[in-house]
Amino acid sequence: MFVSTDSGEWAFLSGADFSAFVAGALRPHSPAYQELKSKHLLADGSLLAPIAATATKLRTKYSFMDGFTGLHMFVVSLRCDHSCPYCQVSRVTTEKSRFDMSPETAAAGVDWVFKSPSPHIKIEFQGGEPLLNLDRIRQVVQLAKQRNQTEGRDLQFVVTTNLSQVTDEAISFISDNDVYVSTSLDGPEWLHNANRPRPGNDSHSRMTANLDRMRKAVGSERIAALMTTTALSLEHPEEIVDEYVRLGFGEIFIRPISPYGFAVRPKTANRYEVDRFLEFFKRCLNRVFYWNERGTRLIESYSQLLARKLLTPFPTRYVDLQHPAGTGISAIVYNYDGDVYASDEGRMLAEMKDYTFRLGNLHNDDYASALGGPHLRNIIASSCLQTVPQCSSCAYMPFCGFDSAYNIATQNDLIGHRPTSGFCRKQMGLFDYVLGILDGPDCPRKEALVEWAVC
Repeated sequence: MFVSTDSGEWAFLSGADFSAFVAGALRPHSPAYQELKSKHLLADGSLLAPIAATATKLRTKYSFMDGFTGLHMFVVSLRCDHSCPYCQVSRVTTEKSRFDMSPETAAAGVDWVFKSPSPHIKIEFQGGEPLLNLDRIRQVVQLAKQRNQTEGRDLQFVVTTNLSQVTDEAISFISDNDVYVSTSLDGPEWLHNANRPRPGNDSHSRMTANLDRMRKAVGSERIAALMTTTALSLEHPEEIVDEYVRLGFGEIFIRPISPYGFAVRPKTANRYEVDRFLEFFKRCLNRVFYWNERGTRLIESYSQLLARKLLTPFPTRYVDLQHPAGTGISAIVYNYDGDVYASDEGRMLAEMKDYTFRLGNLHNDDYASALGGPHLRNIIASSCLQTVPQCSSCAYMPFCGFDSAYNIATQNDLIGHRPTSGFCRKQMGLFDYVLGILDGPDCPRKEALVEWAVC
């Protein structure tokens, strides 16, 4: 039996010890009693010390809220040369420059960035394909660096790119300004090209060629890749992991498809059951362990996040594993047209004519009313898991997150219905699997998870 506290302490109990614990009959000198007491799952005598310790743990666990919004995403263009059937943002073709962010909108966005009190600021450039509007990226970086000369924030830049439109100018700019690069890799060439089609059917060859150019210019440590799981991907987990190894990546992030944009259009929908994704995830993770056990270090990023939540007192900056949800308080999005959204998924919903997560517009609204008003407060309040039915009594609640946009997209409700939620089923399945490794005998897989949690 798995038991936990709101502050993130947990333990496994045998059925007999659990029954005795619930009945208040656990023997004081038993190993189970001593473990539960040391982790403040039970207390005897004075409650002052246990309550003070628990309060400290809770403050640490929710410290991600201290600085308010740290991640600021600029959608500098919706244009893209790819036509991915799972595209979440309803991209447009490359000639439609009216879907590019204007200089005025970019400047207004930078002004909002520095109204956030966060000492750590990450500006991420999204699309479409953001490198199709390199001038706007350059403008935002230059304005932010100028502003930061007096602000003194910890400032970081990331560009999310498919690497098909990489020019020497773009590489030089990224290198000169210490910009990090996030790209997409869905697997071996045939799978990547099927998932991410473009004219010429050469998405994979373009990505790998420009990956090599980018690595030579900026270093491998500043380039990461993400994959998206389609129905086609489900039968090839080992090949996908092997491709990450072949191309020299040190991390892989196994992501399910999201219910937004083109991904949910009937003729192109990549729908599959949560159970199929969980089996796929397990096979991917097993393959990651396989390579680690043979001397090739590879981290599966989502498992790392779960292990970090379970094994350390510290929060993660990953928005989907935060509660209250990180919408607005951890990340906001400035769309190409000046509209501001509480999350990237909220922007995607707006493309589907649902404006639940639209907070305002850079040109028509002010920062205080958009980020401090009742609309965002209501969204955040609905994501406090301690008040969500079923979540409030779930033993995984202290380590889990909340995705309000997913709930709206799949159940048309901010909170949603936990027993039929795909997000909830996926999370519980992943926690089951990771905890099964952590509660098992010492082995290389358990050692790997513990190492990932603290690295």
